[in-house]
Amino acid sequence: MTVSSGGSPLWRDQQFVLLISARVISVLGNGFARVALAFAVLALPEAGPGRLSLVLACQAVPQLVFILAGGVIADRMSRSKLMVVADVLGAGAYAGLAAMVLTAHAPLTAMCLLAVVAGTATAVFAPAMDGLVPLVVPVERLQQANGLLRVGINSSMLFGLALSGVTVALVGAGWALALNAASFMVSAALTARLRVSARPRRKTSGWADLREGWREFASRQWLWVVVAQYAIVIAALNANVGVLGPLTAEEHLGGARAWSVIVAAQAVGTIAGAGLAARVRVKRPVLVAVLSTFPAAVPIALLSAQAPVWLIAVAMFCAGIARDVFGVLWATTIQREIPEEALSRVSSYDWFGSLALAPLGLLVAGPIADSVGTSTALAGCAALVVLASTAALLAPQVRNLRAAGESVSGDEAPSTEASKAPEHVVGEEATG
Repeated sequence: MTVSSGGSPLWRDQQFVLLISARVISVLGNGFARVALAFAVLALPEAGPGRLSLVLACQAVPQLVFILAGGVIADRMSRSKLMVVADVLGAGAYAGLAAMVLTAHAPLTAMCLLAVVAGTATAVFAPAMDGLVPLVVPVERLQQANGLLRVGINSSMLFGLALSGVTVALVGAGWALALNAASFMVSAALTARLRVSARPRRKTSGWADLREGWREFASRQWLWVVVAQYAIVIAALNANVGVLGPLTAEEHLGGARAWSVIVAAQAVGTIAGAGLAARVRVKRPVLVAVLSTFPAAVPIALLSAQAPVWLIAVAMFCAGIARDVFGVLWATTIQREIPEEALSRVSSYDWFGSLALAPLGLLVAGPIADSVGTSTALAGCAALVVLASTAALLAPQVRNLRAAGESVSGDEAPSTEASKAPEHVVGEEATG
Protein backbone atom coordinates (compact mmCIF):
# COMPACT_ATOMS: atom_id res chain seq x y z
CA MET A 1 0.00 0.00 0.00
CA THR A 2 1.32 3.43 -0.94
CA VAL A 3 0.08 7.00 -0.71
CA SER A 4 0.19 9.21 -3.77
CA SER A 5 -0.55 12.88 -4.20
CA GLY A 6 -1.53 12.41 -7.85
CA GLY A 7 -1.14 15.03 -10.55
CA SER A 8 -2.69 18.47 -10.82
CA PRO A 9 -5.60 19.15 -8.43
CA LEU A 10 -9.03 18.14 -9.63
CA TRP A 11 -10.28 21.50 -8.38
CA ARG A 12 -8.88 22.94 -11.64
CA ASP A 13 -11.24 20.71 -13.65
CA GLN A 14 -14.39 22.75 -14.23
CA GLN A 15 -16.52 19.68 -15.00
CA PHE A 16 -15.53 17.99 -11.74
CA VAL A 17 -16.11 21.20 -9.77
CA LEU A 18 -19.63 21.44 -11.21
CA LEU A 19 -20.33 17.82 -10.29
CA ILE A 20 -19.04 17.99 -6.72
CA SER A 21 -20.74 21.35 -6.12
CA ALA A 22 -24.07 19.93 -7.24
CA ARG A 23 -23.70 16.93 -4.96
CA VAL A 24 -22.58 18.94 -1.93
CA ILE A 25 -25.53 21.34 -2.21
CA SER A 26 -28.05 18.56 -2.79
CA VAL A 27 -26.77 16.47 0.14
CA LEU A 28 -26.79 19.53 2.40
CA GLY A 29 -30.50 19.91 1.65
CA ASN A 30 -31.06 16.21 2.32
CA GLY A 31 -29.45 16.67 5.72
CA PHE A 32 -32.17 19.21 6.48
CA ALA A 33 -34.88 16.93 5.08
CA ARG A 34 -34.01 13.91 7.22
CA VAL A 35 -34.93 15.79 10.37
CA ALA A 36 -37.48 18.20 8.93
CA LEU A 37 -39.70 15.53 7.35
CA ALA A 38 -40.03 13.60 10.60
CA PHE A 39 -40.89 16.69 12.65
CA ALA A 40 -43.17 18.00 9.90
CA VAL A 41 -45.26 14.82 9.93
CA LEU A 42 -45.37 14.62 13.72
CA ALA A 43 -46.46 18.26 14.01
CA LEU A 44 -49.58 17.72 11.91
CA PRO A 45 -53.01 17.18 13.51
CA GLU A 46 -53.71 13.55 14.46
CA ALA A 47 -50.13 12.60 13.59
CA GLY A 48 -48.27 9.83 15.34
CA PRO A 49 -45.63 7.14 14.88
CA GLY A 50 -47.89 5.16 12.55
CA ARG A 51 -48.30 8.03 10.10
CA LEU A 52 -44.60 8.83 10.24
CA SER A 53 -43.67 5.20 9.54
CA LEU A 54 -46.05 5.07 6.58
CA VAL A 55 -44.69 8.27 5.00
CA LEU A 56 -41.06 7.19 5.47
CA ALA A 57 -41.85 3.73 4.08
CA CYS A 58 -43.44 5.33 1.00
CA GLN A 59 -40.17 7.15 0.46
CA ALA A 60 -37.90 4.16 1.13
CA VAL A 61 -39.65 1.37 -0.79
CA PRO A 62 -39.44 2.99 -4.27
CA GLN A 63 -35.70 3.49 -3.76
CA LEU A 64 -35.35 -0.30 -3.78
CA VAL A 65 -38.18 -1.21 -6.18
CA PHE A 66 -37.19 1.18 -8.98
CA ILE A 67 -33.40 1.08 -8.68
CA LEU A 68 -33.02 -1.54 -11.45
CA ALA A 69 -35.22 0.45 -13.82
CA GLY A 70 -33.11 3.50 -12.97
CA GLY A 71 -29.99 1.65 -14.09
CA VAL A 72 -31.55 0.67 -17.42
CA ILE A 73 -32.70 4.24 -18.11
CA ALA A 74 -29.30 5.69 -17.16
CA ASP A 75 -27.55 3.44 -19.69
CA ARG A 76 -29.99 4.43 -22.44
CA MET A 77 -29.82 8.22 -22.22
CA SER A 78 -27.61 11.06 -21.08
CA ARG A 79 -26.82 10.41 -17.43
CA SER A 80 -26.42 14.09 -16.64
CA LYS A 81 -29.84 14.89 -18.14
CA LEU A 82 -31.39 12.03 -16.18
CA MET A 83 -29.86 13.42 -12.98
CA VAL A 84 -31.35 16.83 -13.79
CA VAL A 85 -34.77 15.22 -14.24
CA ALA A 86 -34.38 13.37 -10.93
CA ASP A 87 -33.36 16.59 -9.15
CA VAL A 88 -36.38 18.43 -10.55
CA LEU A 89 -38.68 15.58 -9.44
CA GLY A 90 -37.16 15.68 -5.97
CA ALA A 91 -37.54 19.46 -5.84
CA GLY A 92 -41.19 19.20 -6.80
CA ALA A 93 -41.86 16.50 -4.20
CA TYR A 94 -40.26 18.43 -1.34
CA ALA A 95 -41.82 21.71 -2.45
CA GLY A 96 -45.21 20.01 -2.33
CA LEU A 97 -44.53 18.59 1.11
CA ALA A 98 -43.34 22.01 2.30
CA ALA A 99 -46.48 23.68 0.98
CA MET A 100 -48.75 21.18 2.73
CA VAL A 101 -46.91 21.57 6.02
CA LEU A 102 -46.87 25.38 5.84
CA THR A 103 -50.60 25.52 5.08
CA ALA A 104 -51.42 22.80 7.65
CA HIS A 105 -53.41 21.01 4.94
CA ALA A 106 -51.64 17.69 4.50
CA PRO A 107 -53.86 14.74 3.54
CA LEU A 108 -52.08 11.48 4.29
CA THR A 109 -52.61 10.15 0.76
CA ALA A 110 -51.03 13.24 -0.78
CA MET A 111 -48.03 13.10 1.55
CA CYS A 112 -47.51 9.43 0.72
CA LEU A 113 -47.70 10.11 -3.02
CA LEU A 114 -45.12 12.89 -2.78
CA ALA A 115 -42.91 10.63 -0.65
CA VAL A 116 -43.13 8.00 -3.43
CA VAL A 117 -42.05 10.63 -5.99
CA ALA A 118 -39.07 11.62 -3.80
CA GLY A 119 -38.02 7.98 -3.38
CA THR A 120 -38.38 7.30 -7.12
CA ALA A 121 -36.21 10.31 -7.90
CA THR A 122 -33.48 8.86 -5.67
CA ALA A 123 -33.76 5.47 -7.40
CA VAL A 124 -33.29 7.11 -10.80
CA PHE A 125 -30.50 9.42 -9.64
CA ALA A 126 -28.17 6.94 -7.91
CA PRO A 127 -27.20 4.65 -10.85
CA ALA A 128 -26.84 7.66 -13.14
CA MET A 129 -24.48 9.33 -10.70
CA ASP A 130 -22.36 6.18 -10.35
CA GLY A 131 -22.03 5.96 -14.13
CA LEU A 132 -21.28 9.65 -14.59
CA VAL A 133 -18.04 9.95 -12.59
CA PRO A 134 -15.79 8.04 -15.07
CA LEU A 135 -17.19 10.20 -17.86
CA VAL A 136 -16.26 13.46 -16.13
CA VAL A 137 -12.72 12.61 -14.97
CA PRO A 138 -10.00 10.52 -16.69
CA VAL A 139 -9.68 6.92 -15.56
CA GLU A 140 -6.37 7.45 -13.77
CA ARG A 141 -8.04 10.08 -11.52
CA LEU A 142 -11.10 8.01 -10.59
CA GLN A 143 -9.96 7.06 -7.10
CA GLN A 144 -9.04 10.63 -6.25
CA ALA A 145 -12.33 11.89 -7.65
CA ASN A 146 -14.37 9.34 -5.69
CA GLY A 147 -12.49 10.21 -2.53
CA LEU A 148 -13.02 13.95 -2.95
CA LEU A 149 -16.70 13.42 -3.74
CA ARG A 150 -17.13 11.44 -0.55
CA VAL A 151 -15.28 14.03 1.51
CA GLY A 152 -17.62 16.71 0.18
CA ILE A 153 -20.76 14.59 0.54
CA ASN A 154 -19.95 13.37 4.05
CA SER A 155 -19.00 16.84 5.24
CA SER A 156 -22.14 18.32 3.72
CA MET A 157 -24.39 15.67 5.28
CA LEU A 158 -22.79 16.18 8.70
CA PHE A 159 -23.20 19.96 8.38
CA GLY A 160 -26.80 19.59 7.21
CA LEU A 161 -27.73 17.29 10.08
CA ALA A 162 -26.04 19.63 12.57
CA LEU A 163 -27.98 22.65 11.27
CA SER A 164 -31.29 20.88 10.69
CA GLY A 165 -32.44 20.93 14.30
CA VAL A 166 -31.64 24.62 14.64
CA THR A 167 -33.36 25.42 11.34
CA VAL A 168 -36.51 23.51 12.28
CA ALA A 169 -36.58 25.26 15.65
CA LEU A 170 -36.08 28.75 14.16
CA VAL A 171 -38.19 28.72 11.00
CA GLY A 172 -40.21 25.50 11.24
CA ALA A 173 -40.14 22.15 9.48
CA GLY A 174 -42.06 23.45 6.45
CA TRP A 175 -39.43 26.04 5.56
CA ALA A 176 -36.66 23.49 6.16
CA LEU A 177 -38.35 21.23 3.59
CA ALA A 178 -38.56 24.21 1.23
CA LEU A 179 -34.81 24.73 1.62
CA ASN A 180 -34.27 21.13 0.57
CA ALA A 181 -36.43 21.67 -2.52
CA ALA A 182 -34.33 24.73 -3.36
CA SER A 183 -31.11 22.72 -2.97
CA PHE A 184 -32.40 20.22 -5.53
CA MET A 185 -33.04 23.02 -8.02
CA VAL A 186 -29.54 24.44 -7.53
CA SER A 187 -28.11 20.94 -8.01
CA ALA A 188 -30.14 20.54 -11.22
CA ALA A 189 -28.88 23.87 -12.56
CA LEU A 190 -25.24 22.97 -11.88
CA THR A 191 -25.59 19.46 -13.33
CA ALA A 192 -27.21 20.84 -16.47
CA ARG A 193 -24.01 22.82 -17.16
CA LEU A 194 -21.95 19.61 -17.52
CA ARG A 195 -20.77 19.33 -21.13
CA VAL A 196 -21.11 15.71 -22.14
CA SER A 197 -21.85 14.09 -25.47
CA ALA A 198 -25.08 12.30 -26.27
CA ARG A 199 -25.32 8.53 -25.91
CA PRO A 200 -25.87 6.32 -28.96
CA ARG A 201 -29.51 5.29 -29.18
CA ARG A 202 -30.00 1.67 -28.07
CA LYS A 203 -32.21 -0.53 -30.22
CA THR A 204 -32.75 -3.26 -27.62
CA SER A 205 -35.70 -3.41 -25.25
CA GLY A 206 -35.52 -2.46 -21.60
CA TRP A 207 -35.86 -6.12 -20.56
CA ALA A 208 -32.98 -7.09 -22.84
CA ASP A 209 -30.88 -4.32 -21.33
CA LEU A 210 -31.73 -5.55 -17.83
CA ARG A 211 -30.68 -9.10 -18.74
CA GLU A 212 -27.46 -7.81 -20.27
CA GLY A 213 -26.73 -5.88 -17.08
CA TRP A 214 -27.33 -9.03 -15.06
CA ARG A 215 -24.86 -10.97 -17.21
CA GLU A 216 -22.22 -8.29 -16.64
CA PHE A 217 -22.93 -8.42 -12.91
CA ALA A 218 -23.14 -12.19 -12.48
CA SER A 219 -20.06 -12.95 -14.61
CA ARG A 220 -17.72 -11.31 -12.07
CA GLN A 221 -17.27 -13.36 -8.95
CA TRP A 222 -15.68 -10.52 -6.98
CA LEU A 223 -18.69 -8.32 -7.70
CA TRP A 224 -21.58 -10.54 -6.68
CA VAL A 225 -19.71 -12.01 -3.71
CA VAL A 226 -19.11 -8.59 -2.14
CA VAL A 227 -22.68 -7.50 -2.90
CA ALA A 228 -23.93 -10.64 -1.13
CA GLN A 229 -21.59 -9.87 1.76
CA TYR A 230 -22.95 -6.35 2.05
CA ALA A 231 -26.57 -7.47 1.94
CA ILE A 232 -25.86 -9.10 5.31
CA VAL A 233 -23.53 -6.38 6.59
CA ILE A 234 -25.96 -3.54 5.86
CA ALA A 235 -28.84 -5.45 7.45
CA ALA A 236 -26.74 -5.85 10.62
CA LEU A 237 -25.61 -2.21 10.57
CA ASN A 238 -29.19 -1.01 10.04
CA ALA A 239 -30.35 -3.05 13.02
CA ASN A 240 -27.57 -1.51 15.12
CA VAL A 241 -27.94 2.13 14.08
CA GLY A 242 -31.71 2.14 13.72
CA VAL A 243 -32.84 0.10 16.73
CA LEU A 244 -30.33 -1.72 18.93
CA GLY A 245 -27.79 1.07 19.40
CA PRO A 246 -30.35 3.67 20.50
CA LEU A 247 -31.96 1.09 22.82
CA THR A 248 -28.59 0.38 24.47
CA ALA A 249 -27.82 4.08 24.74
CA GLU A 250 -31.19 4.73 26.38
CA GLU A 251 -30.90 1.84 28.83
CA HIS A 252 -27.21 1.91 29.78
CA LEU A 253 -25.21 4.81 28.30
CA GLY A 254 -27.10 7.97 29.21
CA GLY A 255 -29.65 8.37 26.44
CA ALA A 256 -29.80 10.45 23.27
CA ARG A 257 -26.82 12.64 24.10
CA ALA A 258 -24.49 9.64 24.35
CA TRP A 259 -25.84 8.17 21.12
CA SER A 260 -25.42 11.46 19.27
CA VAL A 261 -21.74 11.53 20.30
CA ILE A 262 -21.27 7.99 19.01
CA VAL A 263 -23.00 8.67 15.68
CA ALA A 264 -21.15 11.97 15.22
CA ALA A 265 -17.83 10.19 15.76
CA GLN A 266 -18.61 7.84 12.89
CA ALA A 267 -19.61 10.76 10.64
CA VAL A 268 -16.31 12.52 11.31
CA GLY A 269 -14.50 9.26 10.63
CA THR A 270 -16.11 8.94 7.20
CA ILE A 271 -14.72 12.35 6.24
CA ALA A 272 -11.22 11.32 7.30
CA GLY A 273 -11.61 7.95 5.59
CA ALA A 274 -12.65 9.47 2.28
CA GLY A 275 -9.69 11.84 2.37
CA LEU A 276 -7.32 8.94 3.04
CA ALA A 277 -8.89 6.75 0.36
CA ALA A 278 -8.45 9.48 -2.24
CA ARG A 279 -4.68 9.17 -1.84
CA VAL A 280 -3.94 5.56 -0.92
CA ARG A 281 -2.84 3.13 -3.65
CA VAL A 282 -3.31 -0.60 -3.17
CA LYS A 283 -2.46 -3.54 -5.42
CA ARG A 284 -5.60 -5.55 -4.57
CA PRO A 285 -8.44 -3.07 -4.04
CA VAL A 286 -11.28 -5.55 -3.51
CA LEU A 287 -9.28 -7.49 -0.92
CA VAL A 288 -8.47 -4.28 0.97
CA ALA A 289 -12.10 -3.16 0.65
CA VAL A 290 -13.40 -6.38 2.21
CA LEU A 291 -10.79 -6.23 4.97
CA SER A 292 -11.99 -2.67 5.66
CA THR A 293 -15.40 -4.07 6.60
CA PHE A 294 -14.19 -5.89 9.74
CA PRO A 295 -13.79 -2.72 11.87
CA ALA A 296 -17.56 -2.18 11.59
CA ALA A 297 -18.06 -5.09 13.99
CA VAL A 298 -15.96 -3.52 16.77
CA PRO A 299 -18.30 -0.72 17.96
CA ILE A 300 -21.27 -3.13 17.77
CA ALA A 301 -19.41 -5.57 20.02
CA LEU A 302 -18.49 -2.74 22.41
CA LEU A 303 -22.14 -1.69 22.56
CA SER A 304 -23.03 -5.29 23.37
CA ALA A 305 -20.51 -5.20 26.22
CA GLN A 306 -21.84 -1.80 27.39
CA ALA A 307 -18.36 -0.29 27.14
CA PRO A 308 -17.75 3.38 28.02
CA VAL A 309 -19.14 5.92 25.56
CA TRP A 310 -15.71 7.34 24.73
CA LEU A 311 -14.39 3.90 23.76
CA ILE A 312 -17.41 3.17 21.55
CA ALA A 313 -17.03 6.61 19.95
CA VAL A 314 -13.35 5.93 19.15
CA ALA A 315 -14.32 2.58 17.61
CA MET A 316 -17.08 4.27 15.58
CA PHE A 317 -14.59 6.88 14.35
CA CYS A 318 -12.25 4.10 13.15
CA ALA A 319 -15.19 2.23 11.61
CA GLY A 320 -16.15 5.43 9.77
CA ILE A 321 -12.65 5.70 8.33
CA ALA A 322 -12.74 2.06 7.21
CA ARG A 323 -16.24 2.43 5.74
CA ASP A 324 -15.22 5.12 3.32
CA VAL A 325 -11.96 3.39 2.43
CA PHE A 326 -14.22 0.54 1.34
CA GLY A 327 -16.58 2.90 -0.48
CA VAL A 328 -13.92 4.67 -2.52
CA LEU A 329 -12.04 1.49 -3.46
CA TRP A 330 -15.27 -0.28 -4.34
CA ALA A 331 -16.67 2.51 -6.51
CA THR A 332 -13.36 2.97 -8.31
CA THR A 333 -12.98 -0.75 -9.02
CA ILE A 334 -16.48 -0.99 -10.49
CA GLN A 335 -15.91 2.09 -12.65
CA ARG A 336 -12.63 0.68 -13.98
CA GLU A 337 -13.71 -2.94 -14.51
CA ILE A 338 -17.24 -2.60 -15.91
CA PRO A 339 -17.82 -1.53 -19.53
CA GLU A 340 -19.03 2.07 -19.57
CA GLU A 341 -22.16 1.26 -21.57
CA ALA A 342 -23.35 -1.13 -18.81
CA LEU A 343 -22.04 0.75 -15.80
CA SER A 344 -25.31 2.19 -14.50
CA ARG A 345 -27.14 -1.14 -14.83
CA VAL A 346 -24.41 -2.98 -12.93
CA SER A 347 -24.48 -0.20 -10.33
CA SER A 348 -28.23 -0.66 -9.95
CA TYR A 349 -27.75 -4.40 -9.27
CA ASP A 350 -25.09 -3.44 -6.73
CA TRP A 351 -27.52 -1.06 -5.00
CA PHE A 352 -30.42 -3.52 -5.16
CA GLY A 353 -28.46 -6.48 -3.81
CA SER A 354 -26.68 -4.52 -1.09
CA LEU A 355 -29.93 -3.01 0.21
CA ALA A 356 -32.12 -6.09 -0.27
CA LEU A 357 -32.04 -7.12 3.40
CA ALA A 358 -31.81 -3.61 4.89
CA PRO A 359 -35.55 -3.33 5.73
CA LEU A 360 -35.45 -6.82 7.26
CA GLY A 361 -32.68 -5.75 9.63
CA LEU A 362 -34.88 -2.97 10.97
CA LEU A 363 -37.96 -5.18 11.06
CA VAL A 364 -36.53 -8.03 13.13
CA ALA A 365 -34.15 -6.09 15.39
CA GLY A 366 -36.82 -5.08 17.91
CA PRO A 367 -38.50 -8.51 18.26
CA ILE A 368 -35.11 -10.26 18.55
CA ALA A 369 -34.00 -7.78 21.23
CA ASP A 370 -37.23 -8.45 23.15
CA SER A 371 -36.67 -12.19 22.84
CA VAL A 372 -32.96 -12.60 23.65
CA GLY A 373 -31.96 -9.21 25.02
CA THR A 374 -30.38 -6.18 23.38
CA SER A 375 -26.80 -7.17 24.24
CA THR A 376 -27.19 -10.62 22.72
CA ALA A 377 -28.82 -9.17 19.60
CA LEU A 378 -25.90 -6.73 19.21
CA ALA A 379 -23.40 -9.57 19.61
CA GLY A 380 -25.25 -11.42 16.86
CA CYS A 381 -25.00 -8.38 14.56
CA ALA A 382 -21.25 -8.12 15.17
CA ALA A 383 -20.89 -11.83 14.44
CA LEU A 384 -22.84 -11.47 11.17
CA VAL A 385 -20.48 -8.71 9.99
CA VAL A 386 -17.43 -10.85 10.77
CA LEU A 387 -18.83 -14.04 9.27
CA ALA A 388 -20.08 -12.40 6.06
CA SER A 389 -16.76 -10.63 5.54
CA THR A 390 -14.77 -13.79 6.25
CA ALA A 391 -16.90 -15.73 3.77
CA ALA A 392 -16.24 -13.09 1.09
CA LEU A 393 -12.51 -13.61 1.52
CA LEU A 394 -12.92 -17.23 0.42
CA ALA A 395 -13.62 -16.11 -3.16
CA PRO A 396 -10.42 -16.20 -5.28
CA GLN A 397 -11.29 -13.08 -7.28
CA VAL A 398 -11.90 -11.09 -4.09
CA ARG A 399 -8.38 -11.92 -2.93
CA ASN A 400 -6.62 -11.65 -6.28
CA LEU A 401 -8.22 -8.95 -8.45
CA ARG A 402 -5.46 -6.45 -9.23
CA ALA A 403 -5.73 -2.70 -9.56
CA ALA A 404 -5.30 -1.20 -13.00
CA GLY A 405 -1.66 -1.25 -14.11
CA GLU A 406 -0.62 -3.97 -11.65
CA SER A 407 0.98 -7.11 -13.05
CA VAL A 408 -0.73 -10.42 -12.38
CA SER A 409 1.23 -13.59 -11.85
CA GLY A 410 -0.10 -16.89 -13.02
CA ASP A 411 -1.08 -18.24 -9.61
CA GLU A 412 -2.83 -15.01 -8.63
CA ALA A 413 -4.87 -14.48 -11.77
CA PRO A 414 -8.64 -14.14 -11.32
CA SER A 415 -10.48 -17.37 -11.90
CA THR A 416 -12.63 -16.24 -14.82
CA GLU A 417 -11.98 -14.32 -17.95
CA ALA A 418 -14.90 -12.04 -17.10
CA SER A 419 -12.89 -10.50 -14.28
CA LYS A 420 -10.31 -9.34 -16.82
CA ALA A 421 -12.66 -6.86 -18.44
CA PRO A 422 -10.58 -4.20 -20.16
CA GLU A 423 -10.48 -0.72 -18.82
CA HIS A 424 -12.78 1.64 -20.66
CA VAL A 425 -10.84 4.85 -20.71
CA VAL A 426 -13.17 7.72 -21.43
CA GLY A 427 -11.78 11.09 -22.23
CA GLU A 428 -14.02 13.90 -23.37
CA GLU A 429 -16.83 11.55 -24.45
CA ALA A 430 -19.41 11.27 -21.69
CA THR A 431 -23.07 10.92 -20.94
CA GLY A 432 -24.56 12.45 -17.90
